[in-house]
Amino acid sequence: MEVYPTAISDVKIVKPARFGDHRGFFSEVYNLEKFAQAGIHLNFVQDNHSLSVEPGTVRGLHFQSSPFAQDKLIRVIRGRIIDVAVDIRRSSPTYGQHVAVDLSAENGLQLLVPIGFAHGFCTLEPNTEVLYKVTAYYSAAHDHGLAWDDPALGLEWPVTREAAVLSDKDRRHPRLADLPQYFD
Repeated sequence: MEVYPTAISDVKIVKPARFGDHRGFFSEVYNLEKFAQAGIHLNFVQDNHSLSVEPGTVRGLHFQSSPFAQDKLIRVIRGRIIDVAVDIRRSSPTYGQHVAVDLSAENGLQLLVPIGFAHGFCTLEPNTEVLYKVTAYYSAAHDHGLAWDDPALGLEWPVTREAAVLSDKDRRHPRLADLPQYFD
């Protein structure tokens, strides 16, 4: 397993080793001991799985507040996404900045998104399946979001606002300027 920093050092790219032969490949995508050896000490408590049928589906930007704030480890098992993490920690020198990473079943990369970041993705292929681990259980009362298309974020999504496939909930998230302070 290899771990790489991104433009925002708290967000990491994780590249599990793949061992291939004529049958396909084998990859150990999560190992608590190897993560700890890489300096990542997290206790994942829940796995989530999403299927997005149409390319251009945007999910996010989501986060949970304390005491149910979540670190996330995201990977794609079918298809491809642009995965985005936006720093919403008010005291951070990278507040309002983002990281965008191409994750696919083919490249096998994972994105580690820490607490204090809003997370979302846009599907680039039909029938894209995303799996992600989280460090806190889902709590509807602590579930929040940030407007995926807020111009202040400078995100270059691969889909227009008009063509994006969104949930009603994701259409109503506030912009960064209107977001209450959830993380210092």
